[in-house]
Amino acid sequence: MPAVQSVLVVGAGLAGTAAAILLAEGGVSVDLVEAKPDLGALGSGITLQGNALRVLRQLGVWEEVREQGYAFDTLGLRAPDAAGTLLVELEDQHTGGPDLPCTLGMYRPALARIVADRAVAAGAKSRLGLTCSALDQDADGVDVTFADGSTQRYDLVIGADGIRSWTRQAIGIDTEPRTTGMGIWRVFAPRPESVTRTDLYYGGPSYIAGYCPTGEDSLYAYIVEDYQDRSMLSPEEGLTVMRVLAKAYHGPWDDIRESLTDASRVNYTKFESHVVPAPWNRGRVTLIGDAAHSCPPTLAQGAAQALEDASVLSELLLTREHLDDVWGPYTERRFTRASTVVEGSLQLGKWLLQRERGDVPGLMASISHMLTAPA
Repeated sequence: MPAVQSVLVVGAGLAGTAAAILLAEGGVSVDLVEAKPDLGALGSGITLQGNALRVLRQLGVWEEVREQGYAFDTLGLRAPDAAGTLLVELEDQHTGGPDLPCTLGMYRPALARIVADRAVAAGAKSRLGLTCSALDQDADGVDVTFADGSTQRYDLVIGADGIRSWTRQAIGIDTEPRTTGMGIWRVFAPRPESVTRTDLYYGGPSYIAGYCPTGEDSLYAYIVEDYQDRSMLSPEEGLTVMRVLAKAYHGPWDDIRESLTDASRVNYTKFESHVVPAPWNRGRVTLIGDAAHSCPPTLAQGAAQALEDASVLSELLLTREHLDDVWGPYTERRFTRASTVVEGSLQLGKWLLQRERGDVPGLMASISHMLTAPA
């Protein structure tokens, strides 16, 4: 018998919906609540490496993801010169196994909709536009009060509510994300024929300029700069800033830049990071995904680590008879692995901030090697 019979998952991002799918398929009664009224409303593109694809296959959505995304097996490093010179083409590692692509890019809202629909099909009861207002746990369960005044008792609450996690604060964990000093412009745009994989340009007037194909006709591109408050810019002004920054980069960027015309597709965020010290639970409430750890996207592992959290936690909950037997293995299998990814992501950023010539390919390869073994 599973360690729990009823679970509340707070947050319907990738981590939360993945946990909801796996637990519901295992016979657990799952409620999934999400503060946003529409899961597919926000986002540009997302890069999914093989270890993320491995979990998506476990969730039963891989075929649909493959159809809607754009898969590739190499990574290019280019110079910030007048030609966008290709310095090296790296063969990526198949971190999800030899039968899955190394990397797949896709439109983030499309992925959100696929996994959300799968959660409902698996039997999870989804409620959008709803938040929690209180948690009161004892030795046998957790009483949850929702913002609409309703209450419900669960065997377990999973906080998958992101980097600003309400659940994390509600259980008395004071770890908060800190800025790293960088900010990123992102844009969702048409894909020119010259873009068939991710290429990264290090240096020039910005720290990183890169892009990732997300479909036959789409990509997302990004430029990383020193963080500054851009909140006062209008969408049109933001588009202008990104076009100006992109003028320093060439090769496929020349094709991309000409297509940057839709101001509504541009967004700007700061890089932040945190890791909640182990353990990630307080009694019958636990954290997964960005609620437990977050990192800048320099290694493109945020989504993958969130999915791995959900996979490991769900496996343990379904194969252990007692909840107390879950937390030790959960910590052993997730804390060091996720922390190493965060540390690697931060190290890459530090090299850039300090204008230090670090071993970027070596760092990427060592992380990929670690991630090739299933979580």
